[in-house]
Amino acid sequence: MTKRKHSIAEQLIGSSYELMDERTKKVARHITERKHISRNTVKEFDATTTFGQRAADAVARFGGSWSFIMLFAATLIFWVVLNSYILVNYDKTFDPYPYILLNLFLSMLASIQAPIILMSQNRQGEKDRLNAEHDYEVNLKAELEIMLLHEKIDLLREGQWTELIAIQKEQLRLLGSLIEKNPS
Repeated sequence: MTKRKHSIAEQLIGSSYELMDERTKKVARHITERKHISRNTVKEFDATTTFGQRAADAVARFGGSWSFIMLFAATLIFWVVLNSYILVNYDKTFDPYPYILLNLFLSMLASIQAPIILMSQNRQGEKDRLNAEHDYEVNLKAELEIMLLHEKIDLLREGQWTELIAIQKEQLRLLGSLIEKNPS
């Protein structure tokens, strides 16, 4: 950025350009160059995802849904009913009560599902952080643009007051000359 742009940014932000953090410098550059700062952070973030990350998000989405809960409940009920049916009709079961095999499957499901959901939550946290940083940049730029608009309006108002005073002085001068010409 040029010295002039640096001074504009320093005047708006109230800090030396060299002392600003990178985000503030970025906002200052966007203001002085009159460029927009808004962007689609979701597209940016999704463009860098790997297959594993997308899979983790899909598992977390399904694992945290009513469909999963209903399917899971239906599977448990089916397991118990099937064992009970086999026990009543054949006096044997493939997984006798307390359903140790079912508990093994549930433990394996939980041990696999939990880290996958945590990976997805970590990615969501990264996405939220990126959005928060972008929101900060946009808000800072909007605030500084509003300050610039206030300055411009104040300058216009001062110019209008100066012009109004000049017109009033001219009117008073004309009234004074009219009074001198026509004393009665």
